[in-house]
Amino acid sequence: MSTLSSDPLWPRAGDWPAPDEKTAPDAVLLGVPAWRTSLSPTGAGETPAAVREALRRFSPTLLGPPPLDLTAALNIADAGDVDDPDGRDGEARVRAAVAALSAARLVIALGGDNSATYGVTQGRGVGGLITLDAHFDLRDGESNGSPVRRLIADGLDPRRIVQIGIADFANSAAYAQRAFDAGITVITLDEVRRRGIDEVVAEALRVARGAGASPPNRPAPSAESDAVASPAGDPATRAPALTPGDVGAAASGIHLDIDVDVCDRSVAPGCPASVPGGLAAWEVRALVRGLARDPGVTSADIVEVDATADTPDARTVRLAALCVLELLAGMAERR
Repeated sequence: MSTLSSDPLWPRAGDWPAPDEKTAPDAVLLGVPAWRTSLSPTGAGETPAAVREALRRFSPTLLGPPPLDLTAALNIADAGDVDDPDGRDGEARVRAAVAALSAARLVIALGGDNSATYGVTQGRGVGGLITLDAHFDLRDGESNGSPVRRLIADGLDPRRIVQIGIADFANSAAYAQRAFDAGITVITLDEVRRRGIDEVVAEALRVARGAGASPPNRPAPSAESDAVASPAGDPATRAPALTPGDVGAAASGIHLDIDVDVCDRSVAPGCPASVPGGLAAWEVRALVRGLARDPGVTSADIVEVDATADTPDARTVRLAALCVLELLAGMAERR
C-alpha cells in the first residue's frame, strides 16, 4: 500500500514473518480462503489477503499505560494460506496445516466463509467452542451454514458449545429447537446487551471449558439431541468419523469462531448475512479481547467477510483486521 505514510516512530501492524522452526511463536496467522460451499454468492476467498493489507492501516500498540507494542511483546508469525481449502480434500489440508502449528499458543485463521471453522477446530483438537454469530450454523449438509452441526456429529460435546449473538429473524424455529435439544448454551443478541460483555464472557468461558453443567435455563441434552449428532439425510453427505484425538472429550482447548455477520450491517456491509441491529463494532471487539484473555482459547477464526462486496472504505475488512489485533491484545493481557 504505497499510499500509506512512513514514520519510523509509528510502526504498522502486519507483515509478520513466516514461522521460525527454531522458535515457538505466540500467535500465527493462517489464511483459509474457503468459499465454494457458501449458501450465498461470495468472494470470501479474497478476504485473507485483504485483511493482511488492512492490518497495515493500524498500529500494533496498546495505549496502556504503559503503552505496549504487540509486535515487541509477542512472537507473531504468518504461515500464509491453505491452498484450496474447500471440500473434503481441502478440509484435510486445513486440519493438517493447523496441526502443523501446534507449537503456537494461538492460531488465528483468516477466512473465508464459515465452513473454515470445521477444519480449523478439528485441526487444533479442542474440546470447547465459542461462536460470535447471528446464526446457529446447524444446517444439514456441508456448507458455511453447517460447521457446528458437523463438529457435533464428529464428537464435539454440545454442552461445551456457547453461541453468542444469535439473533431474532435470522434463524428458523427448527434450528433453534435443534440447538436447545442438543444442550448448546445460547446467549442471544438481546441477552448480550442486557447482561453486559464481562458477564457474557465469564459464562462462555466457564461452559466452553466444561466446568460443570449449564445453568438451569440452559437445557441438558435430551434424547432428541440425536437429531443434531446424527442428522437425517444421505450418509454420503456426512463428514467421515474422526480418528481418536481429533475432537476428544478430554481436549481442554477452546476455539473461538468470529463470524463478523454478528455485527450491525452499518459496520459489516461486506458480510452477506449481516442485518440491521447486530452488535456494534465496539461490542464485538470487546467480546473478542475479553475471550482471548483466557489462555484456554488456543485458536480462533474470523469469517464470513466478502472483501469483494465491501464498501469503498473497506470498513468490514478493517473491522476483521481489528479483530486480529484484539485477539493479540487479549493474548498480551493474559495473566
